[in-house]
Amino acid sequence: MMSIVGEPSKCPKSEMTLEFGDPDFEGLKFPQDDPLVITPIIGNCPVMRFLVDNGASVDILFHDTFIRMGYNDFQLTPSAAPIYGFNHVECKVEGAIQLPVTIGEEPREATQMLNFQVVKEASTYNAIMGRTGIHAFKVVPSTYHMVLKFLTRNGVGEARKDHKMTHICYVAALRPNGTGGRSSP
Repeated sequence: MMSIVGEPSKCPKSEMTLEFGDPDFEGLKFPQDDPLVITPIIGNCPVMRFLVDNGASVDILFHDTFIRMGYNDFQLTPSAAPIYGFNHVECKVEGAIQLPVTIGEEPREATQMLNFQVVKEASTYNAIMGRTGIHAFKVVPSTYHMVLKFLTRNGVGEARKDHKMTHICYVAALRPNGTGGRSSP
């Protein structure tokens, strides 16, 4: 026999709505199949090539970016669980680190602490925001409009695609090894 004790939790309500429309197409060229790549602030560093991927279950920071940001392996919390890519290939996690991530622009910006899994793998990207980060920020990503939208105390915040980095990442991903050139955070 099952029973539910108490009332189910309710989602907080807001007077603001998140909408996507014609103004969001400004600056976009169609057809486009680019990945949604933004440039947030992680720790105190602007990090280019930050992929927003609602297909990823965790937030990932690539080890070479982690080192270039000024961190070292002693700051990692051990993590024994591997992660798996879309092709079910195991990827060893070097460790985990919790870092503040800021998206948007003042006065409509948001900051959340994200738990990054640090991996030593070649990638077109410096970091990936998966569903855990998307849910922490309560963002709604639109790859069609190339924007993340989220609620702030000062209205609807946005993080738009980084046009240059998005194109570079897309072209690099099409190369045979799929990693392309790397850029500094």
